Amino acid sequence: MSKKSLLYFILILSLTCCKKPYNPPVITSTNSYLVVEGVINSGGDSTTIKLSKTVNLNAQTTVNPLPGATVVVENDQNATWPLAGDGAGNYTSPGLNLSAGGNYRIHISTPDGKQYISDYQPIKPTPPIDSIGYTTDSKGVNLYVNAHDPANNTHYYLWEYNEGWIFHAQYDSNFIADESTGTIIPRQSSQQIYYCYGTDVSSHILLTSTAKLSQDIVYQSPLVSIPYNSEKLEVNYLIYLKQYALAPDAYNFYLNLQKNTEQLGSIFDAEPSELQGNIHNMNNAAEPVIGWISVTNVQVKKFYMPGGQLVPAGTVVNYPADCEADSALYSNKQGYDDVQNILINPPYTDDPINQITKGLAVLGYTYSSLICTDCTLRGSKQLPWFWK
Repeated sequence: MSKKSLLYFILILSLTCCKKPYNPPVITSTNSYLVVEGVINSGGDSTTIKLSKTVNLNAQTTVNPLPGATVVVENDQNATWPLAGDGAGNYTSPGLNLSAGGNYRIHISTPDGKQYISDYQPIKPTPPIDSIGYTTDSKGVNLYVNAHDPANNTHYYLWEYNEGWIFHAQYDSNFIADESTGTIIPRQSSQQIYYCYGTDVSSHILLTSTAKLSQDIVYQSPLVSIPYNSEKLEVNYLIYLKQYALAPDAYNFYLNLQKNTEQLGSIFDAEPSELQGNIHNMNNAAEPVIGWISVTNVQVKKFYMPGGQLVPAGTVVNYPADCEADSALYSNKQGYDDVQNILINPPYTDDPINQITKGLAVLGYTYSSLICTDCTLRGSKQLPWFWK
C-alpha cells in the first residue's frame, strides 16, 4: 500500500471509528434552581406568584411546579400579606391595594427550609391600555397594542395575554349511539360537540421601550400573528391583554431573558448571557434564582375580532387531523351490519354524522373518527373565564 493510500485509510478510519457521544455537564447536572414568576399587584386585582424548579435539558418533563411553599408580601414597615397556595405551585392573594409611598418585596420559604427574598421595590404605576387593533397581510392577521403615559414616566412596558376562540369540528355529528338501547338516535342540543372554545396564553416575552422617544407613546407594538388557515379565525376570537409598567432594571432582565430564550440558534444571534434577577437566597447569595419581582398595578383590556369575516374566500383551515367521512350500512354488500359493528359496539372510536336514506328508509349513517367530529377532544364547551 502506498503512503498516500495509507493516509487516506487512516483518515477514513478516524472519521468512522472514533465517534464518542459528548454529554456536557449542563445536561447531567443535578442542580435544580428556583424559578419565580409574577408581579406584586399594587391595585385591587389579585396577586399571583408562580413557583417552579428548573429541570435538566435531557429531562422527560419541562414543567416542575413547587407546591408546599410559604409566600408572603412584605413592606419596609414590617406589614405582611400572605398568599394562599393551590397545591400546583401557584400562590394567590386578593387585591392588596398597597399604599403608594411604600416599598415591597416577596418572602418565600420553600419546603426544604430555604428562605428567599426579592429586593424592595417601590410601586411603578401602569398607565391604561389605549387600544388593541389589527392589520392584515398576505399571511394572516397581526394584532397590536397602543398605549401612552401623559406624565412621560413609564417608558418600559411588558404585556401578557390570554386568548380564546370559537372553533368547530370538521364534521357536525347529528346523531349519537345510545348504549342503553343499542340504537342510533338524534343528538340533543345538550350533547352538541360541533362548536367549542379553544384557549391559549402568551408564550413569548412581549416588551417595548419608549425611553429614546420624545414622548412616552407606544404605537402598534406587535402582540400576536394568526395565519388565515388557523382555527382561531374560524368564527370569533378574543384577546385578554394585561399591561405592566417596568423599572429600567426589570426591563433589562426581561430583555436578556428574551434574548436567551427566543433569539438563539443561528451564528448571527447574540450569545447567552447570565440572568441577574432581584431574588436571592437569604443564606447563600451565590445560589442562582431565576425571576424578577416588580410592584405595579395591572391594566387589562379585551378585544373581540370576528375572525370568520377576515379570512379570504377559499382558505382551507389547517385541521389537526386528516379527516374523511365514510359510510356504515345496516346491510353492506357482504350482508354485515356496519352500523352495529362500527358505531354501536365498543370501543366507540367513531361518531355518526348524518343518515343515509332511500325514500323513507334509513339505510345507514355517514361517520368519521372522534377527532374529526368531537370538538371537546381539543377544546371545551365551557365559556373561558376571561370571555365573560
